[in-house]
This record gives sequence, C-alpha cells and structure tokens, in this order.
Amino acid sequence: MRWLLIAAAAGTALASKLTPPVLPLIVRSPYLSAWLGDARQPPWHEWPIFWTGERIGFSVMASVPGSDKVYPLLGRPQDSLSLDPDANYNVTFPAYLGAHFDASTTNFTYLIPAPEFLQSAKPVELVLSFLSPITPTSTLRQSIPASYMTVHVKGSFNVNLYVDLNGQWVSGNRGSQIAWDLAHQKLGTTDKGLKRWEIHRQTELLLSEERDQAEWGTLHFTGPSDLQHEAGTSGIIRPRFARTGTLQNQIDEDFRGIMEDEPIFAFSKSFHLNSSASSSSPVTDSVKFSIALIQNPVAQFASARGLTFMRPLWASWFSSVDELLDFHYEDYDTAASLATNYSAQLAIDAHESGSDDYVDIVALTARQVMGATVFSGTPDDPILFMKEISSNGNFQTIDVIFPSFPFFLYTNPRWLAYLLEPLIEHMLSGQYPNKYAMHDLGYHFPNATGHADGRDEYMPVEECGNILIMGLALVNSLIYDTADSAGSIWSSFGSSSFDPNPATSAFSLKTLETRDGVFGLDDSWGGSIKGTKQAKKWVTKTYRLWKQWTSYLIEFSLRPHKQLSTDDFAGPLELQTNLALKGILGIKAMSQIAEAIDNVEDAKYYKNISETYVAKWEGYGISRDGSHALLAYHWYGSWTTLYNLYADTLLCFHLEGTSSSTSASDARRDGQQRPLAPSDSNPHEPSSSKPGFVSRNVYKIQSSWYSAVRQTYGLPLDSRHLYTKSDWEFFAAAVTSKPVRSEILQSVAKWVNETTTDRPFTDLYETEGTGGWPGAHFMARPVTGGHFAFLTLDKACGGKARAGLAFLDEEDDGGKEKVGIEQVEL
Repeated sequence: MRWLLIAAAAGTALASKLTPPVLPLIVRSPYLSAWLGDARQPPWHEWPIFWTGERIGFSVMASVPGSDKVYPLLGRPQDSLSLDPDANYNVTFPAYLGAHFDASTTNFTYLIPAPEFLQSAKPVELVLSFLSPITPTSTLRQSIPASYMTVHVKGSFNVNLYVDLNGQWVSGNRGSQIAWDLAHQKLGTTDKGLKRWEIHRQTELLLSEERDQAEWGTLHFTGPSDLQHEAGTSGIIRPRFARTGTLQNQIDEDFRGIMEDEPIFAFSKSFHLNSSASSSSPVTDSVKFSIALIQNPVAQFASARGLTFMRPLWASWFSSVDELLDFHYEDYDTAASLATNYSAQLAIDAHESGSDDYVDIVALTARQVMGATVFSGTPDDPILFMKEISSNGNFQTIDVIFPSFPFFLYTNPRWLAYLLEPLIEHMLSGQYPNKYAMHDLGYHFPNATGHADGRDEYMPVEECGNILIMGLALVNSLIYDTADSAGSIWSSFGSSSFDPNPATSAFSLKTLETRDGVFGLDDSWGGSIKGTKQAKKWVTKTYRLWKQWTSYLIEFSLRPHKQLSTDDFAGPLELQTNLALKGILGIKAMSQIAEAIDNVEDAKYYKNISETYVAKWEGYGISRDGSHALLAYHWYGSWTTLYNLYADTLLCFHLEGTSSSTSASDARRDGQQRPLAPSDSNPHEPSSSKPGFVSRNVYKIQSSWYSAVRQTYGLPLDSRHLYTKSDWEFFAAAVTSKPVRSEILQSVAKWVNETTTDRPFTDLYETEGTGGWPGAHFMARPVTGGHFAFLTLDKACGGKARAGLAFLDEEDDGGKEKVGIEQVEL
C-alpha cells in the first residue's frame, strides 16, 4: 500500500485569520467536549481530544467509487488502514483549504480530486461543519446537551463518506466495560426516520468522574435512517470501508472494554453527485449527524430543601429522551439560524470594538464558556451550573463566574442570574456559616454539597466584591428604556409581561414564546417598567445577603489582611491594591443595589463609605512618583495590572458628576432621572465635585504604564512574573486609551498564532519565550468570557460607557497629569 499526499490548494479564502493551536468541534458541557488538537496541522494529523488533552476516537473518511483511494479527513483512521493485510487501496490525503470558525461553528474544507477516469472533472468540495449553537433568545435550545456535525459536498462525481466514534466519549478509563445498541426512530407521520447509536458504561458510576470525564450517562450518535451502519472492531470496520466504500449493517454484540479490540460505532453514506458519466455540472448534497450526552441527574446540589439530585432543565419540556433528540435533530435549521444571527452580530460588534483579530478571539471564546455549564432546575426556577474546568474542578466558583460575566452580560444576562441563583439559594438557607460570600458550592463538580464547615478556599474580600459587582451589573442590565440602550441586543426580544408573585422567581421561564413561527423562545429580559419591577423583586428577596457581604467589606476591604485573590496561583498577600479596589467597588455597588428597592438611607450610607474609602485607597495604592498602582500598599517597587478598575466603568461610576451620567440608579421606577444627591449639610462627607468615582488620573497612569510594561505576548499580571491572564488583560485593556488597547489586543492575537500551548484556549500563559505554560496548566476554562470585556463595555450605561473614557485619548496641557491625592503613610 502506498501513501500519497496531494499538494494543498493555494486558496484559503474561507480560513479564519487567527490560527489557534486547538479548535472546538463538539463542545456543549463539561462532559460533551471534543476538540481538534494540533489545529495548525491538517485535521487528520492527530486524533480529536477531550478538553484535558486525552485522545478520543472520532474519525471521518471519504472514498471515490471506482477509485483505489481513500481519504482521511478527521482523526487518524489511517492508523487502522496501515495494518490491513488485504489492502487494495491507497491512503491519500486531500487538499485541505483550512478552517473557518465563528461563535458556534467550526468548518473544515477539503478538495477530493477526481479519479483518473474522470480527469476532466473538477474536485469535489467537501466541508465538515461542527455546530454547537449559541442561542441567546432560546434558553430551551441552549439547555440541550447536543451538537451537530453536517457534511456538505459539491461536485460532479460520486463520493462515499464514513464516520465513527468510540467508547472514550463515555468514560475517562480506557479499561471501562461499555455496552451499546442501535435504536431506530420514526419521525412523526413521515417515512423519514433516524438511526441512533447508544453507548454507555455497563456499570455507570452516578455523579462521578475519572480524569474529568463523566462515568455516567449515555452517548447518542444519530443520523438519518438511510445510512449504512456497523459496530465492531476498529481494525476491521475501517479497512472494510476503505475496500468497499460501505458498511454491512451489522452489530458486534460482544460488549467489552473501550480499548479491548476497540469497538467503534460507524455510519456511512454514498453521495450520488453524478448519475451520468457525461455530465459535469456540480451537484450539492449533505448529511446531518447529532451527538448528545444525556445525563439525569446532572448534579447534586445542597439546595434550600436539602441535598437534591438535579434534573436537566430540558426534562421540563420533553417527556422522554427520544422526544428531546428527535426535536433536536429536526430543529437544526432553526438552531443554526439563531446561532448564525448571534455569530454575525458578534462579528460586527467585535470588529467595531477591536479588529478582525478580536472577532476571532471572541468567536473562539463563546463555546468554551458555555462548554463549562449545564442547565438544571425548572422553568419556574432555572439554574445554570458551572464547573471550574482544569484548575481544580470546583463547583460554581464565584471568582470563576466573575471573569466570565462579560460574556453573559453581552449574550444573555438571564444566564448570569441562573449562575448566581444556586449560590444565593444555598447561602440564604443558612448552610454556609461564614459572613462573607462563599468561594464555591462544592470541592468538585458535579457535587455541590456545600461547605457546612466554612472551610472553602479563603478569599473573602474577593468573593464579596465579585458577587456585589455582578449583582449590580445584573440589576443594571434589566433597566433600559429602548432596545438600543439594552446591554444585550437580544434582551428586548419578546413580551414584557411580569409576574408580581413574590414567591416565584423574578427570572422564570414559565411561558415560552413563539415568534415568527419559531417555538421555544424566551420573553424579554427587563426593559422599561418590567425591568425595574424585576430588579426590585430579585433584590428584595435576597437583600439580607447583599447587606451581609457589604458589611464584611466595610470592615475588611480597605486594608485587606493576608489572603488570596482570584489569582490564587500567585499565593496570598496582604494589602493588595487591586483586591482592595474590588472591595471598595463592591461597597459602592451596594449603594445602587439599595436604590433598586428605594432604600435611600442604605444607599446614602454605602455611597458615603465607598467615597471615603476610594480616596484613602488612592493614597495607599499609587506609587510615590504617581506613575502606577502598586501590587501591594507596602511594596514600593512593585506594580500591578489594575483589572478591577473595569468594574468602575462597567457599572457607570465613572460617569458620575458628568453630563453623561446614565447609571441604572438614575432610571427610577417612574422613568425620571433622579440621582441620589450628595448631602451638603455635613462638611465631613466626601465631596462629589470630581468627575467619576475612581480618579481619572488613575485611569491615565495605568494606561500609560501598561504600554511601558507590555511584553511580546501581552500584559504581565504584575511585577512578580512575566505570566499573564488573558481575561484580566481584556478587563484592563478595556479601560485604557485606544492605542494601548490596540497594542494589548495585537499582542494577544500574536500569542494565539504562536503559542506552544496545546490545549483549548488557556487563560494563563507566559508573555515571553514560546508563550507557553508558566507551570500551572489552565485550559478550556470559562473565565475566557472576560475576552468579551470590550463588547460589554461598549453597550454599558445605555451605550455611553465608552464615551465616558474619552479623556484617556485627550492630550494633557503641560505634560502628564499627576494623581490628585496625597500619599498616605501606612
């Protein structure tokens, strides 16, 4: 048998601009997560991987009838073919035109050359298209743990297609014993039907993992009923297709271990593109597959009613797995349309906010964020669970939700509410003993068993600040007058009905809507009177916790004792400047959360404390020459990326005292602008004469400093190391001048193209050398939702947040302005 390599075609117009090391394929949950590793090489260069880097069996091949050539397209099926003693074929690699990706889709395009007896025919164009749809207007669709693979062909000669996967999708232990079956399902009253491979562990281990893969649940691999199928040993089935171009519709019923005479589950299809040898006009055709991992329960959760097995959210709308999967398969056109709408709008917004590079970066990010989540609960009380992927597997980590929250604010803020809901429910129920906000709901996903002993990871100022900032961001997202002023373009879609019952969730999905013939759409998120009522209902129900967390910050945030921040890999440190700022912004956020329920007394109290604190903070945390923020108050030779400054702008605090002040707190229930006026009766109360909350000079010096300390691949986290966090880079860059923002973005894009990391988008990497790992291997984490920081800021404050930073691009008279505060001795 000889091996041939056809020269790659020159045209790559369909390729995306950036060339990341890994691309998403089937990415839907922490456990349904397939990626193409080594993605700068052709897709047949390596096997696809689970997010951990473990290889999984997933291969695609093509052959041409009457030809002796077989073409690997995805994975390494050629490894099985090389062992075939009866080979009468040649393994040949097609021309590969490159990869194109958006927020929901990854496409690989190939050219299959015409056989020798049809030399005048043009090559068949074949596209493998992987769709894990992000549908911000349909939580129902987003809750379905399934993705699509579609194969499109266009040409004038016939082509055979082969697809298989193996048992590595259902267990992290290659020795696990698995079982399988083939189900046949008729679709409605039509003659159409589906074939579905069903694969699972023979003995499932409920709510357990091995190497981060689920040890319970059933994988469903579905295609149309006219496909050929076969289950059996990989070393037999793949060579058989290579020889014959088809499968035998047989099932090996000898259940065994995943790699014991490796059982695979295959489909094949013949595309009849030319029934006449004399015809050369191209014909198009396609075949659609779906891949789903069905688990019930999806987690256990220490809810207010006690430890509970949690059903998937989709189970509230579909009475059976068959009904769900049939709907999902038939819903492809609608799901693809909704996902395309999202991807197209995201590309427009990202290009306006950054560049073509930024379009690719946020497109790579979107599926990674949602791929760490699982929808649960009921339509009355929806919940979104999140796994802290790769760093330690914690369940519902607040300081992992926090860096991801720009994605949710831009895409669908209700999903952020569903992320916070289980944390708030658990702490309201009294199961967590500490007065500060908990770090996470459980040591390891999928078990949210809480921390009744209060011994979760200790970062109290971090988590209190995070949840208060997110709480106000959520309130702000509800309050807007017109669709153009909404924080998410999709928020205003749907009805504006409101359920005033205080016993029900402020954000339920009880009534799904049908619009333009599309079933299963969400109602509007906030807006006008509805938004104000929703905010008041939500805050009223949870107000005790917001006050409790703020009280902790009042006592401990201005001068934080030795503790961890979210960057726990850097170790604990006392008097952290950036951490203190987060706590102070949390107190400030509480003043406006109080306004949401018309508690003027509390609002005034927290506002005055925060203004006193921020003035002192500037004295503590800025270097003596006034050029930059210190890593810690007492560390005079240090500097830090002050990424928590982002919240000052996102929450519209920077607009206070300016003509552009449009914070959500100003949008009162009667629609009139009524900001809380500072008291002039007490000379000891802080003055609000300066514009903004944090001094504009802090913004200016940090912007200049970032430009000076930026490295080849980005902005280091602080003066201790050259590593960085990509989420914090975007937080920090979002509140810099336009040139500095562009510099940092270009550096990150360069890193994406050149990094030697070989896992899904890492957020922790070295800014010099090869852009590799700094030690800890973070990968596929949802914190990359922070890459959406530019986009979220562009829409914040009724669209005025960005304009409020115009001072960063103004020329100073007489040189660089100094920070207008006095240094404070510690």
